[in-house]
Amino acid sequence: MVKKELTEGKKAVIFDLDGTLVDSMWIWGAIDMEFLGRYGYSCPADLEKAVAGMSFSETAGYFKERFSLPLSLEEIKSCWIQMAIGKYRNEVPLKPGALEFLKYCKQNGILTGIATSNSREIVDAVIEALGIGEYLEQVATACEVAAGKPEPDIYLEVARRLQVQPEDCLVFEDIPEGILAGKRAGMTVIAVADGFSEDMEEEKRRLADDFIYDYGAVLQSFPS
Repeated sequence: MVKKELTEGKKAVIFDLDGTLVDSMWIWGAIDMEFLGRYGYSCPADLEKAVAGMSFSETAGYFKERFSLPLSLEEIKSCWIQMAIGKYRNEVPLKPGALEFLKYCKQNGILTGIATSNSREIVDAVIEALGIGEYLEQVATACEVAAGKPEPDIYLEVARRLQVQPEDCLVFEDIPEGILAGKRAGMTVIAVADGFSEDMEEEKRRLADDFIYDYGAVLQSFPS
């Protein structure tokens, strides 16, 4: 169970999307391999770590420069969206207990938002497919702010839109860069277990205020 002092008095909950609210990180390894293979590259072992936390646009820029791709940034992003969006609509589930937690927040007047590095098109597709739009007040992508994670910009932007002070926000994140972004924004951050970042669990526990395997552990810390 999450420590009750971490959730007490919180007015808003802000979720990262991939690996945090939905189980989707597995998609991108396959997409990176297929995409780079089209241009004669294998997928470097350090790639996922190198782009972790970057906005969709920042990641496209990184790929273009590192692999000298003969495409514009918009063409790279469009290709990724085409490759990913069907999987997001049909193969990506919510993390365990997430729907129950979203419903609890809605019923108890706790504001909710998403702060993601993914593209808006993909975010909208997965929200529609999972039917969770009614439980979310705000959605922002890192392409809408000056810098991606680990900078705090995206979390501060969602808090601004929700009209809530950073110290009144509870953040859920699955990677160290995201945890740092939430902490730098002055928010309480709970790390979420994910298979993709399993080897980073020790670091995640060290950086975050608490750690969960499913959202049932959070619900237990709120008044019933």
